[in-house]
Amino acid sequence: MSLAIKSTAALDFLSLGALVHRIDPGLLPFRKARTFDVHVSGGEYNVAANLSDCFGLNTGIATAMVDYPIGELVQTRVKEMGVTPFYKWFKHDGVRGPNIATVYSDRGQGVRAPVVFYNRANEAGALLKPGDFDWKSIFANGVKWFHSGGIFAALSETTSQVIIEGMQAAKATGAITSFDLNYRAKLWASVGGDQKGVETISRIVEHVDCLVGNEEDLQKGLGIEGQNVEHKSKLDPGAFFQMIEKVTKKYPHIKLVATTLREVHSTNRHDWAAVLWLEGKTYVSPTMQLDVIDRIGGGDGFAAGLIYGLLAGKDPEQALRLGWAHGALLTTFPGDTTMAKLHEVEALAKGGSARVQR
Repeated sequence: MSLAIKSTAALDFLSLGALVHRIDPGLLPFRKARTFDVHVSGGEYNVAANLSDCFGLNTGIATAMVDYPIGELVQTRVKEMGVTPFYKWFKHDGVRGPNIATVYSDRGQGVRAPVVFYNRANEAGALLKPGDFDWKSIFANGVKWFHSGGIFAALSETTSQVIIEGMQAAKATGAITSFDLNYRAKLWASVGGDQKGVETISRIVEHVDCLVGNEEDLQKGLGIEGQNVEHKSKLDPGAFFQMIEKVTKKYPHIKLVATTLREVHSTNRHDWAAVLWLEGKTYVSPTMQLDVIDRIGGGDGFAAGLIYGLLAGKDPEQALRLGWAHGALLTTFPGDTTMAKLHEVEALAKGGSARVQR
């Protein structure tokens, strides 16, 4: 395997992205809610938090932080998950920000789908620009794996520039680089639309070793033609692997592409599988039925388990199964980050059951 992972480094994994706080009224729609849970999240951060809390790796997050009470809440949660922060600080003016973005998401139930909407007005993360992080210092003691994603890339004109700057610094020190396409049409619409998204992501992917993204992400994020993603089985790995051929033809330096496959029967009942393409070889997980508590963060849970497996020297089949198992377990917890233990992930990856553990 030519994913040449460093044997030693101060950080096993470093993410670059925006932190958010998610307001969660549980099963109730927001218009009827009286109380809320608060989850600290961020597509890029979630992977670092999962790798630290469940898998015991040394991880970090490079991100924006604001000096106000929501910032203090977020800092506390980051510390609880064991993630080393590299903050670019912003001063709150007491009225308009800059702010830690708010994501609103109820959980839905049965035939009622979850509803997600945002307040990312004057978001500190969107203000990040090249030069805000001392990459030389951050990478000085070694980083094995550097990760960012499409949500952060879509926040402003400058965030994608910061990603490229971080990727270049990572590559210069021999770190593996990965990017989760996480294509969000609503976010790209606010900074120039779909074509702008394709152009921006294409520039980033020039510096990336490993891609995470489903078939729709590959089509919309990379501008690659494929089948109609709305009118076919979501569990067909063949269609995904056909897309990979097109991706690797356009980007021959890509070594790994992986994704989850999810067939949604209702809000709480999904079929779940995962696939991995690694240097020309393909791997497919089993399919399991999920009874979902909270689907947010399942994809980040998959990415964390897969990356752990690769960093731990597992073979590709084992690494894929660890990602598949951890992503599945993550949907059984409220919130965006893991509450699983490593032995639980390993047991499920090997085909464990939900029998009572006595």
